[in-house]
Amino acid sequence: MNVAILGLGLMGGSLALSLKKLNFIDKIVGSDHNKKHKEEALRLGLVSEIIEFKDIKNYDVIFLAIPVDGVISALYDLVDVSENVTIIDLGSTKSKIISCIPSSIRKNFVAAHPMTGTEYFGPSSAIDGLYNDQVVVLCELQDSGEHQQKVSRKIFKALGMKKHFMKADEHDRHAAFISHMPHAISYSIANTVMKQENKNNILALAAGGFRSMSRLAKSSPNMWEDIFRQNKDNLLEAITLFETELASLKRSIQNDDWESVNKKMSDANKLHDILD
Repeated sequence: MNVAILGLGLMGGSLALSLKKLNFIDKIVGSDHNKKHKEEALRLGLVSEIIEFKDIKNYDVIFLAIPVDGVISALYDLVDVSENVTIIDLGSTKSKIISCIPSSIRKNFVAAHPMTGTEYFGPSSAIDGLYNDQVVVLCELQDSGEHQQKVSRKIFKALGMKKHFMKADEHDRHAAFISHMPHAISYSIANTVMKQENKNNILALAAGGFRSMSRLAKSSPNMWEDIFRQNKDNLLEAITLFETELASLKRSIQNDDWESVNKKMSDANKLHDILD
């Protein structure tokens, strides 16, 4: 298989590093709208060649590792790919993207969300093994062509990923609570502290807890603006429910109801019975 990756940041670059190790992948090329990203990806050896966007149509597999609004735009420029081409997007939202797929290439398309990543972006953030042993959610796979289903399953299996299957709207609601809301909260925590504390106090006092809570605020604003926009309704529901929970804790503290405070924290501890 010959593979083209559109978007050479964390997800696309890390994907390239892992694909290079697969014996059924013959060639990996890349494309990116950012000139510095293209130069850096070549220098780092992430891809063998940089190509123009119009030329990605000539490859067997096309990965769209770009912001979710960009995925939709790219699909309209890929309407004339051959029936054997497999297009796989790696976006964090799915319903809007799937609803916008041109009918002529619906069989070509596979909607995937690898549940992995870091707060860093750009080609230099690429990590070898980022996808290994991680979950990939595949949405509405039954609507993809038989060939495209086989190709995507083969690639994700070879990458060492655990496949989960969901409807797009189900995925987006879960992602709002588990991924998108935490990013919104992290940005808000960072802005709250920045407006109250000078940088010297932040540097002196910020320990592990603050660093952990604010880590996601390093993430690309351009990418997350698109995600928030596409998953607006689910994100707003998640934020509202979080605000309700936080307000309840606030009332308990205001009322010196320390038994209630302790109970809420003990209930929260149970999350890690699932995660650990």
